Amino acid sequence: MNHKTHSGKVKFLKRYLDTILFVGIIGLFFGYTGTKMGIANMFSTLMNTAYKLLMDTVFYIMAIAVLAGAFGKMATEFGLVRILNKIFAPLMRPLYNLPGVSFLGIVTTYLSDNPAIISLTKERGYLKYFHRVEVPCLCNLGTAFGMGLILTTFMTGLGYFKEALIGNLGAVIGSIISVRIMKYRVKKYFNIEDYSTDIDQKKIENIEERDFLNLKVTPEGTNSFMERFLSSMLEGGKLGVDIGLSIIPGVVIICTVIMLLTFGPADPSTGYQGQAFEGVELLPRIGKFLSPIIKPLFGFKSPEAIAFPITALGAVGAALSLVPKFLAENIIGGNEIAVFTAMGMCWSGFLSTHVAMMDALNHRKLISKAITSHFLGGLAAGIAANFIYKFFTLI
Repeated sequence: MNHKTHSGKVKFLKRYLDTILFVGIIGLFFGYTGTKMGIANMFSTLMNTAYKLLMDTVFYIMAIAVLAGAFGKMATEFGLVRILNKIFAPLMRPLYNLPGVSFLGIVTTYLSDNPAIISLTKERGYLKYFHRVEVPCLCNLGTAFGMGLILTTFMTGLGYFKEALIGNLGAVIGSIISVRIMKYRVKKYFNIEDYSTDIDQKKIENIEERDFLNLKVTPEGTNSFMERFLSSMLEGGKLGVDIGLSIIPGVVIICTVIMLLTFGPADPSTGYQGQAFEGVELLPRIGKFLSPIIKPLFGFKSPEAIAFPITALGAVGAALSLVPKFLAENIIGGNEIAVFTAMGMCWSGFLSTHVAMMDALNHRKLISKAITSHFLGGLAAGIAANFIYKFFTLI
């Protein structure tokens, strides 16, 4: 009888484990914040913060995405992407140990978002330039540059052009580390120590002729320059709107929670009033605990800055929403902007996209390896950006 009772309890726990975890997490979150702020103030702050983020930040990011999307589409239409591919493709083997055609993945994700590289791999004939141990690495390569143009434009719009460029360089370093760690682990997984990389270089040099990404959207001579210009500009703008809409859930939900855990009362003398951007200051306390490690590696001057990389793990659009508030309260400066750009671009919300991307590449069993490799790459990107920024400030 006791055995049957015990077995029934085990089955019950297995069946409702997710439910128990969900209720426990929700209860802990609302219990902790409600106790600190008061239930009425907590819900008022949640609503006000979500509204402010939607109106002041999301539409600003969407506007940037529309402009960046228009530029990206025009760059594709008029051959700029092909020229960049010709210039940088020869660097892919020495830097990433990947075929030169993989540079197309960098360009497409930099101009749009992480999953853009998956549509590239679905094009006929593209993957034949890759060995099977190289294909899973495309997930990390594409993610390392996802939303790069939008992120860089956002930081530049705040007056931090130099810092954004340093962040881009840090992201490149992080992407190299991520891809090379991933490739090493994939080779171990497939038990392949060496393989032939003798790929037909003539085909790679002429890869532009294969039109993998529909690089020539309109056949030359079909329409006038102005028609192609306007068509590509408007089409790219529509893609920017899609990106802007897709980041709304991440910004409103994730960033609202992160801000609730980051900031304190608007006026400490009067306490909580239910205003936007109030919170319980939990993350700064964690940041202070980790500051002996974080400060020398990333150069953060305030423990609150830890909120950006934590948010960027799941949604870089949401992480961007933190930056104006941090700047207004003098929590961050140029050093942090460089590090944020590097880590934001390299991680680019990979926890929310990596599983689906690896599944689309038919390498579901390598998901954990891809995630851990890219996590290390993002840390390396932030560390590199910090020291590069410090080096340039000394010159």
